[in-house]
Amino acid sequence: MPTPTLIVWGPNDHYMPEKSARAYLRDLPDAELHLLGGGHWLLETHLDDVVAFMRDFLGRVHAA
Repeated sequence: MPTPTLIVWGPNDHYMPEKSARAYLRDLPDAELHLLGGGHWLLETHLDDVVAFMRDFLGRVHAA
């Protein structure tokens, strides 16, 4: 059984761009990937969105 994995990423990150997030999917093909319109400091710019994804993910994972 694969480990539930949530990836929330800012594709505008010049240090770790979108291709870095997609690289995780090669090793974790069942991971859930969400790309938001931010960059490296995603929690500073999109905190509410990240929290919503995390709450939803954890609610589904822990309900199973």
